[in-house]
Amino acid sequence: MDFFEKIGETISTKSREVTDKAKDMAEVANLKGQIHTCEDVIRKRYAEIGRIYYEKHGSTPEEEYEDACRTIEKAQNTMFDLEARIKEIRGI
Repeated sequence: MDFFEKIGETISTKSREVTDKAKDMAEVANLKGQIHTCEDVIRKRYAEIGRIYYEKHGSTPEEEYEDACRTIEKAQNTMFDLEARIKEIRGI
């Protein structure tokens, strides 16, 4: 009977270990999801700060932001030209 008891204990121990590892993996996945959510919030807020800065200072940016502001301006102008071309093609 001692042999079967040891097998039973071993199976129980391994089952608990597998269950504990599964719980740990689930918790890690949950925490990683929370980290991703925080990163998204940070990215959105950085973008919002940049948009607000551009709206207030885009025409006269500080030197360190000048290149970025000019790039945005060029992209906007290109976008307007492309939209105008689409309207022209559609006959609007």
